[in-house]
Amino acid sequence: MLEIEKSLWEKGYSKVVGIDEAGRGPLAGPVVAAAVIFPPDIKPFIFKDSKKLTPKQRENLIEEIKQKAIAIGIGIVDSNIIDKINIYNATKLAMERALEDLKTDYDFLITDYVRFEPYPHISVKKADEKSLSVAAASIIAKVTRDKIMEEFGKVFPHSFEKHKGYPTKLHKQEIQKYGLTPIHRRSFNLGIQHHLEL
Repeated sequence: MLEIEKSLWEKGYSKVVGIDEAGRGPLAGPVVAAAVIFPPDIKPFIFKDSKKLTPKQRENLIEEIKQKAIAIGIGIVDSNIIDKINIYNATKLAMERALEDLKTDYDFLITDYVRFEPYPHISVKKADEKSLSVAAASIIAKVTRDKIMEEFGKVFPHSFEKHKGYPTKLHKQEIQKYGLTPIHRRSFNLGIQHHLEL
């Protein structure tokens, strides 16, 4: 889980950032990115993709990440902006906001298969399974977004606390029953119609 970081540290990049996002696929809610910098003496302590961890495991790892990281940044882009600039650009904007939120300088980025010019970076497929800092960023982004969606579940009739805005069978049924909420991505409307027709 540290081969990518080690190769960059050996090249003289002392502050390597792992960056990842959560929420590109849902029909509602924000996209959230997180950025994490670990010190070069860090030992691996995450061994699974965040999606394969239980919520309790993710919560426990969040505390360990906070203790061991040099810096953590979070960036959030809401559904209104997603509709204006599209999900791809919104994802990059969330990543930029996460970098700003680090509030420290950095040398090089590792992204999970996202081209991120003009930042100095390496784009790695399934980076959250190969890079400790990206794995940590993935966990923080997912937990942060899940908590946001749980709060929306208290405000709207949709069960956002359960499906987190993803196009599940329950969510499709709720769209048919209650219609769209202010946090639904209007630019995803065709996707919603498509899902409703399935």
